[in-house]
Amino acid sequence: MLFTDRADAGHRLAEALQHLRGEEPIVLGLPRGGVPVAFHVARALQAPLDVIVVRKLGVPYQRELGFGAIGEGGVRVISDDIVRRGRLEQADLASVEHAEAAELARQAERFRAGRPRLDLAGRTAIVVDDGIATGATAAAACEVVRAHGAARVVLAVPVAPPDAAERLRASTDEFVCLSTPFAFSAVGEWYRDFSQTPDDEVVSLLAQAAAGPGPAAPASSATPSDGADGSDVQEELMIDAAGVRLTGDLTVPAGARAVVMFAHGSGSSRRSPRNRRVATALNQAGLGTLLFDLLTPAEEANRANVFDIEILADRLTDATGWLRGRVAGPIGYFGASTGAAAALRAAASPDADIGAVVSRGGRPDLAGPLLPGVQAPTLLIVGGNDPQVLDLNREAEAALRCETRLEIVPGATHLFEERGALQQVADLARDWFISHLVTEA
Repeated sequence: MLFTDRADAGHRLAEALQHLRGEEPIVLGLPRGGVPVAFHVARALQAPLDVIVVRKLGVPYQRELGFGAIGEGGVRVISDDIVRRGRLEQADLASVEHAEAAELARQAERFRAGRPRLDLAGRTAIVVDDGIATGATAAAACEVVRAHGAARVVLAVPVAPPDAAERLRASTDEFVCLSTPFAFSAVGEWYRDFSQTPDDEVVSLLAQAAAGPGPAAPASSATPSDGADGSDVQEELMIDAAGVRLTGDLTVPAGARAVVMFAHGSGSSRRSPRNRRVATALNQAGLGTLLFDLLTPAEEANRANVFDIEILADRLTDATGWLRGRVAGPIGYFGASTGAAAALRAAASPDADIGAVVSRGGRPDLAGPLLPGVQAPTLLIVGGNDPQVLDLNREAEAALRCETRLEIVPGATHLFEERGALQQVADLARDWFISHLVTEA
């Protein structure tokens, strides 16, 4: 499982923690990178957010080896075994603890900006980090949280190595981890963007959360042609589709006359920077967009699910019906990779009433014998340096009976990462949707 950034990881992790909403938990982010993840978890669970400041106490002559940890309120967690085996002198231990206590106090004051620490006594505490390497800091944080009086301690992370995950399951009341890859060397390799989180970002997120937990995302009742007050509609929401609840991001510019639904492909999500780039271009052209995940985080962990086109198409169809009850005007599909097959399969339904379909680097061949049933005008966009997918799209173009066009972006590979390639995709998609959705509306 690959995460776009910490915000994407937070949204996905929040979905896996929905069962804890009824326990009225407190969410605690480990600084610095864990706080952006925890922020989105707290918002989704409508829970208060705080930072859990923990300082590891390293053996003086081997700093990476911790003999304990300290937390706020004078909490100390000491490994007597390591102290004994390392033959550590009390003077040395006191010196290390004194230095770390000063840094702990500085960080806590900096991050909270004078706000008091949340009281954990008797509460369910969800400790969140952006990933686990060895697990030592996370384990220490959980011990500190328990020492602060938490009745139940849950550790939640997007990714961790299998051995660390096993250890942490045994030391927490509940351990929630979206991915435990065997080929693990560093947390950052499982993020497209793992840039450093500055102190200012931590301070800002905690200040936003202190204003009150974010409201649960309601089902949108606005129409593309008229927001509730004539303004843009932009919100995160939950979508009921084929028996599951899926998370989506709806953006409807004021005066929009159509909405494009995005069906993401293998290994991607609604946080995909490529699809968001296209969605932004559509929004700027006055089209609404709905980006949502066709699989839950747990389902994404099983690679086979991203190729189950029938299930993906069924969920897209149900989500389309859900959207029609909340917006007016034509609906189009934008599909990427295996999502393109799901879009075409859904559009092939006799009562689909889809205004247009665009496929980016898609696998329309996976829609198989249903292709001739697609009635929506379909644009197939493929990179010129993606020969296998290009051949499959040419075959699909021949099988389609609707208005169809195949556009080849010269020099582009499968992900359109070459300079200017993705902009060409966005321009082609925008023009196709405008000509087939807006002028015929």
